[in-house]
This record gives sequence, structure tokens and C-alpha cells, in this order.
Amino acid sequence: MPVASSSAYDAIVVGVGGMGSAALYHLMRRGARRVLGVERFTIPNDQGSSHGQSRIIRLAYWEHPGYVPLLRRAYELWHDLEAQAGETLLVTTGNVDAGQADSPAVAGVLRACQMFDLPHDRYDGESLRARFPGCRLPADFVAVYQPQGGFLLPERCITAHVAAAQRAGAEVKVDEFVLDWREREDVIDVHTNRGTYTCRQLVVTAGAWTGKLLIDLQPMLSPERQVLLWTQPRRPEYFQPATFPVVYMQAAEGSFYALPSHDGVGFKFGKYHHLGQRVDPDTMDRECHEEDERVLRAGLRRYFPDADGPRLAMKTCIFTNTRDEHFIITRPAGSRVSVAAGFSGHGFKFCSVVGEILAELALDGETRHDISLFTPGRLTAPGT
Repeated sequence: MPVASSSAYDAIVVGVGGMGSAALYHLMRRGARRVLGVERFTIPNDQGSSHGQSRIIRLAYWEHPGYVPLLRRAYELWHDLEAQAGETLLVTTGNVDAGQADSPAVAGVLRACQMFDLPHDRYDGESLRARFPGCRLPADFVAVYQPQGGFLLPERCITAHVAAAQRAGAEVKVDEFVLDWREREDVIDVHTNRGTYTCRQLVVTAGAWTGKLLIDLQPMLSPERQVLLWTQPRRPEYFQPATFPVVYMQAAEGSFYALPSHDGVGFKFGKYHHLGQRVDPDTMDRECHEEDERVLRAGLRRYFPDADGPRLAMKTCIFTNTRDEHFIITRPAGSRVSVAAGFSGHGFKFCSVVGEILAELALDGETRHDISLFTPGRLTAPGT
């Protein structure tokens, strides 16, 4: 295989979606001189996990309190990127986590608010509807409202990270994919469908394709087909960023998430883990079917009936899940390969800080951030 010209890099980033674009930017920001990003599709694209017009960001994190310090840094970095890009990337609407009082979402978010002294309000279903008429949650639900939540504009976030990295000198190749890579002495050879490149550090942010590049991680990662629905609400005034917060709720029939209309793309609605379909990203069914819409409409009509208007769009995306739905972020001792994977449908909000973490791991061999929650060893330890 021919070696591409000017092929020696300080670092190569494989996968330039949400995480990879941020890693590319932070590598340049921390002083790497030659950095290459390799993306198998276009930038941005709708083939992986980093699209969808809007993605939830929330500070009070029910999944584990260890995420909150990372989110505080993520918010700082998103606002820094906005200043550089000269555009809005994060829209603040407030966010609601809801369910029965003993549900993981409600118990977890209240714990996070208490631990980190986060401002919040507590509602039942009726009082939530009085404040946000678009929400029709059961009367006995508990809803925790946190004013700092909102949504990111993922395609624009990716573009902003890549543009800033390129202004600093980064190179990006699209429609090119990595076939394999090999460590030798103090460098890594990266073979793609177009040539071979050499780097001192490799950063893998390949989403659902990570398990195909890092075989040791393959058993820990489970790509899953997800479907999203956008509608034209019957009462559009209820579902604007000024009148509707981002919502995550846990009900008996599953977990749902909802985001307000923005930039004319309509009200966005999804069911977490949708139909539970484990997939290969190269062969996944990317068409949307009547069964997909039926599942989503059932939740929409029950909890947000005034949004149950004509379909504007439906799209697929991919969750890459770990068993406990926490991330994998690691650079094994003695290795020149850093990896971030397994974001389990809730990772995009962390892209800015994960990019910083990956740059620190690649260039310094360690990170200032606590990533002990994300070690892959937890997924292979006996009894887990």
C-alpha cells in the first residue's frame, strides 16, 4: 500500500463527529503541530450518533454525580466555542427530569442537585402543566426543573470545532475510512482505503465503528438502532424554547425525551432504546417504518398530546451502548492509543470536555479530569 505524502503526524483522530471534532480542536489548542482527522463520511453527517438538529444538555445529572464536574467544564468550553465561532450553539430552555418519586431519574437528579447545590424546582404533573402547558404528565409524577438545561445544535457544534481546528492548522480528510493500524517502536501506522499515515498518537472516536478498530473493546460495545420523530404541533405556541423545556421522563412503558421546536424543524421526540435493536452500523436499516412511528406516537399522544400533529421528519441514529450505560474513556498504560466510546445515547453534551480529555491523554499521558468512572476494566471485572 503506498504511503501518502506528508504522512507523519503528531496525532491522528479517527472519526470526526461530535467527540472527534472536539478532540481535533483541543489537540491543536494544546500545541500539537500536525494533526489529521479522518472521517468515513462527510462533516457533519447523519450516519452515526452526532446529528439530529438538537441535543439535550443538562447540569443536574441523575445517571451519576460524577458527571456534574465534567458538565460544568463542558458548559465553559461550549460557551468558549460559541465566542470563537460567533454564533449560538447552546440554547438555554431549562430541563425537566420526571417520573415516579422513586424512579432513578427523579431520585438521581435530586441527589445531584443536593450534592452540588444546583438551583431547581419540584413539581407534580398538574403544577408542571400549569407552568408548561405542553406537558401532560401523570398527576402523581414528580418533575424536577433545572434552569440551566437546554439543547445544543450538534451539526453546528461539529462544524465550529472543525473550523477552529483547521484555522489552527489541522488537516481533515472526508470520505476516507481506516482499515487497520499497527504500533511499531515509537510510531503508529494507520492504513486507510486511500493510503497510509504515520503518527505518534492515535485518538479513536469512531462511534459505532469503534469495536471494529479496537477488537478488545468490541464485546463491551453494543450499537443500537434509534429513531427520532419531528412533528408540527397542534399548539405550536406551547413548544417553543421560551415555553417548553427539554424533557426526559421515565414511565412504566419506557423512557422518553422531548425537545422544543427550533429553526423550523418542529417538535422532537424519541423513546430511549426505541425497539431495542442491536445492529451492525454498516448494515443497519436506516429507513423509518410505520412500526417506528407507532411506538413514538403512543408516547407522544399520552404525554404531549398538543404536539401530536403532522409528521415533519423521521430519522435513524445509532446509540453505542455499554452494559452500565457509562462511557469508555481510556489510554491504556504503555499505549499510544486514546479512545472515547460507548456514549449510550447521552454523550453529546460532553463532547467539548471529552475533546479536552482526549487531547490531554494523547499529549500528556494523563488528564486533570476524573475519568475513573469510565475505565473499561469495570466491564470485565468478575461479578460485574
